[in-house]
Amino acid sequence: MFSLDLWREIGKTIRKNKLRTFLTAFSVSWGIFMLVILLGTGNGFLNGVEYQFRDAATNSIWIQPGTTTKAWMGSKPGKNIRFDNQDLVALYREVPGIERMTARFYVWDNNLTRYKDRFGNYTIRAVTPDHAWIEKTEVLKGRFLNHRDLQSKAKVVVLGTKIVEALFKGKNPVGEYVQIKGIPFLVIGTYTDAGGDGELEMIYMPISTAQLTFNGQNRVDHIIFTTGNAKKEEADKMLQQATAYLAARHHFDPTDPRATMVWNNVKEFEKIQSLFANIRLFVWMIGLGTIVAGVVGIGNIMLISVKERTREIGIRKALGATPVSIISLVLLESVAITFIAGYAGLFAGMALLETVSYFLNQSGDSAGMFRNPEVEVGTALTALGILIGAGALAGFFPARKAAMIQPVEALRSE
Repeated sequence: MFSLDLWREIGKTIRKNKLRTFLTAFSVSWGIFMLVILLGTGNGFLNGVEYQFRDAATNSIWIQPGTTTKAWMGSKPGKNIRFDNQDLVALYREVPGIERMTARFYVWDNNLTRYKDRFGNYTIRAVTPDHAWIEKTEVLKGRFLNHRDLQSKAKVVVLGTKIVEALFKGKNPVGEYVQIKGIPFLVIGTYTDAGGDGELEMIYMPISTAQLTFNGQNRVDHIIFTTGNAKKEEADKMLQQATAYLAARHHFDPTDPRATMVWNNVKEFEKIQSLFANIRLFVWMIGLGTIVAGVVGIGNIMLISVKERTREIGIRKALGATPVSIISLVLLESVAITFIAGYAGLFAGMALLETVSYFLNQSGDSAGMFRNPEVEVGTALTALGILIGAGALAGFFPARKAAMIQPVEALRSE
């Protein structure tokens, strides 16, 4: 039951020992403040690293043909590997677990793109429909490429927002025609991409259309596939199977590191997550150690308080005070100091992180590898709960000692 007199007495005791209480409360507040700052800093770096993966699915594997450095079955080093359309069909069949797959074919040079009297030179990235999902491409207007476009070799394109701004000046481009190298293409959609301005100056078209129109034959410059929910070991196995098949089909040593250039997002992302999980554990250990130091201080001042109030407690017991009321008095004082100090430290830490996050968001991409240093509310409340629990435990033993004081012995003490 709430007792106003009890809380008044606790307040009077705290005011009587202002400096001692303040210094102890400050150590508790500083402990949770540092825990919040360290957790927020760790999350800031993790968010910054994850931001670097924003442009592609984190469960994707990228394979690009290269040049051999090893002799293999009569082939000398220096052989240029060239992937083709058949590789995609075969990899679906040969590698179990592939979720989505796309290919890229680039048309780099002199891609003069014109709309009426406006023109520019842009990179053509010819792909399959799954590319939008793998590359995290967000369609703003119209639609992305589909399998009908691919099968019919349709002369259709999807334009990045930078191209739309330059050529159409605010006009909706969907349904309009642009000329690329003098050939008309129907604009079926526009897109945005978190990868930055370079990604927004791309022209997407069906890979079959680009290969036919720009004399690409059946050449493929990149093969990209996703591994579903596969973990690092399973993804590594899928990559080995894909490499072994490509090596057998294109006659190169599967152990040749330069025959193919590989980027395994699954492996890299899991490596980063593991690293930051260890960092987070280390931060919790440091933060909790700092909190424990503050809580020990709480226990010490409560022991001193009990010793100073021995005669008072003896008089209370002589007048009929129960052990529970004595324990409640000391315990509530300990919890009150811990809660107020902990909440102040938590608030200060969260406020500082919010301020830093605000200025980083204002700076945009220049924030680099440190973004949104934040701590989840649940994590913060958990830390505060641990702190209050520890404060209650620290106050319990002095409270128990106070409850065991015999009135006669207490009245004799000086």
